[in-house]
Amino acid sequence: MTFINNFVLALFLYFPEDKSEYIPAFITSFFFLVGAILTMKLIIRFSKKEALKTKQLEEEIMKKNGNKQHSIK
Repeated sequence: MTFINNFVLALFLYFPEDKSEYIPAFITSFFFLVGAILTMKLIIRFSKKEALKTKQLEEEIMKKNGNKQHSIK
């Protein structure tokens, strides 16, 4: 059983002797991290704008419904 575990780990873990091989992986990871952060900020900004629009629409509907309810009573 340990042979299978070691074999499976060896497929995914690779520690090169030449540490310069880490540089491209670091650069790629950095770009993906920056892209993920920018995407998250964009989603949050869009979400805030949509929440504001929704709140304004809700207030407008509440004013219309409020006026109708007062006239019925």
